[in-house]
Amino acid sequence: MKKLSLLLLLILVLFVSCGEYNTVMKYGDTDYKYEVAKAYYARGKYTRASELLNSVIIGLKGSPYGEESLYLMAMSNFLNKDYEVASTAFKKYYQSYPRGIYVEEARYYSALALYNSVPDPRLDQSSTSMAINELQSFLDHYPSTRLKEQTQEMIQKLQDHLVEKELRSAQLYYDLGGYIGNCMSGGSNYEACIVTAENALRDYPLALPARREQFMLLILRSRYHLARQSVEDKRLERFRQTIDEYYGFANEFPESAHIKEAENYLKKSQKALKGQPLEED
Repeated sequence: MKKLSLLLLLILVLFVSCGEYNTVMKYGDTDYKYEVAKAYYARGKYTRASELLNSVIIGLKGSPYGEESLYLMAMSNFLNKDYEVASTAFKKYYQSYPRGIYVEEARYYSALALYNSVPDPRLDQSSTSMAINELQSFLDHYPSTRLKEQTQEMIQKLQDHLVEKELRSAQLYYDLGGYIGNCMSGGSNYEACIVTAENALRDYPLALPARREQFMLLILRSRYHLARQSVEDKRLERFRQTIDEYYGFANEFPESAHIKEAENYLKKSQKALKGQPLEED
């Protein structure tokens, strides 16, 4: 492939930008499209660069420029913030060229693109898990990479993203409290809160301390309110569980801003075990 001079490329882009882009796309040969695409890329016209590169990828496969064209197409999509398409293209690159000159960058940007596209914690988080896996795969392949620290930070943020979703779920069950409209098949919202929070603590042992505190406080609150609304043969055992939960919380977070609230649950649970009446909350 004969390379065009810089001057010719600038003239070419000026020509194409004046209404001839569709002509180049429709009638230009592979070499011509490729050079125009690179010129567009250099000028930050990433949409047009991506479209032209996509049209020549197959034609350049196996040529000296096949590898570069695929990488530039992926980067064009990334810089255009079309992250899902970019991640797929980067992944295709490193699978097609496992020893390519851009392979480390491709693995990193594939993961970064997924990271940039994770949804709000209230939505489905399957793409968040995919991003974590891709970031971890990058570290597995390049354990000494210069990007190690920031990659680990992204993994931690995404894990906290998943933790936040579980926290929202647990909080929702707690807020529903004694409402039985969503418990037609048995159980209670307080029990659902406890299960959700305990599963999250087990599944995310490296969750931030602030998150652990929130989960454990929700469990304590839920155990207390569950005990209060329980039938007689379960009531005392559940107040004992509340007391146990208090000590676990107080031992881990003795300086918590919620320690007074926790102590109140302890005192009321102890009164209940002694048969003393409890005032309304």
